Amino acid sequence: MTLRELQALERAHVVPAYARQPVQFVRGAGARLWDVDGAEYLDFQTGLAVTSLGHSHPAVVEAIRDQAARLLHVGNLFYSEPAMQLARRLSESSLGGKVHFANSGTEAVEAALKLARKAKPAGTIVSLQRGFHGRTYGSLSATPQESKQAPFAPLVPGFAAVAPTAQAVAEAVDERTAAVLLEPVQGESGVWVLDDELLRAARAACDEHGAALIFDEVQCGLGRTGTLWAYEDSGVVPDVMTSAKALANGLPIGALICSPRLADVFAPGDHGSTFAGGPVACAAALAVLEVIDDSELLASVRALGARLAAGLAALPGVVDVRGRGLMLACDFEIGPHPPAPQLVRRALLEQRLVLNATGPATLRLLPPLTIGEAEVDEALQRLRALL
Repeated sequence: MTLRELQALERAHVVPAYARQPVQFVRGAGARLWDVDGAEYLDFQTGLAVTSLGHSHPAVVEAIRDQAARLLHVGNLFYSEPAMQLARRLSESSLGGKVHFANSGTEAVEAALKLARKAKPAGTIVSLQRGFHGRTYGSLSATPQESKQAPFAPLVPGFAAVAPTAQAVAEAVDERTAAVLLEPVQGESGVWVLDDELLRAARAACDEHGAALIFDEVQCGLGRTGTLWAYEDSGVVPDVMTSAKALANGLPIGALICSPRLADVFAPGDHGSTFAGGPVACAAALAVLEVIDDSELLASVRALGARLAAGLAALPGVVDVRGRGLMLACDFEIGPHPPAPQLVRRALLEQRLVLNATGPATLRLLPPLTIGEAEVDEALQRLRALL
């Protein structure tokens, strides 16, 4: 169908919850996308950090095809090997406890919140300003953004948001606190790296008062920052971690990963999901981890991230570059340039470069972890031409 026909169908039959760009993608390979007319694009958005191995990665495609040909779904009242193998892989690569599967990042966060509340009944959840944890009611209640919360009030009680500083976190945690929930790198608000002092303060406060430290690594985990898990950069180890987005490189999956201390808090019937831990998504995730959990690839992410950050800093009008690895944002002067959402649209239509805006003056770049130097330089050339 043509783009015009799809737009007509959307107007007639689709709830208007998304502001879509006027492009219909039909094929992808690596860091490239092609639209319905055959035009080629360079993807530095990756579906918001989902296709971190690029589009149609052969190992992931093979795993999906093989598992789909044998078994699509069986449900969690029975065993399937991909889910058990994936749980072991996630646990052994991170916190060493146990794993509970979900279908998305927000569902993984919901599971983490329920876990913390069961471990410490009626406890308060402390989150950080600028944070984003999802759009379901629990995760939204931990997301202190007025524009996202206000239309859906009243929210879930028992949440408190504080400034992203060590002092604010330390002062907010007491004996009534069930958990501190934070992103080591805050993605949705513009790629803000939380400093090690804050993370250490959160760890110390949780230890002192018996609260759970939850790291939301839905966007910043799985190699995005140049280590398999973002917490490894600081050495501060959480009690609970959430993962999703890149875990199956495009198939819906999320995971709650627990340390041994909280591994057995949930009992049968406490939490569940019809589709979570399905064999096809888990098979894809196993293939993803086989590729990402590689020292050479992670070293490349760090090196290419430094190359991209330096190139962004040299662009006209750019006043700040933030991030770690291949999770970057740049702020620019609005005066000489239009607002970021307009730049994103122009980058797409004029330069065939797929980007994302997180604010009026902020561009976010989330390229595949498998890109090379030539593609980094090409993206910078297209941005320079745009600016």
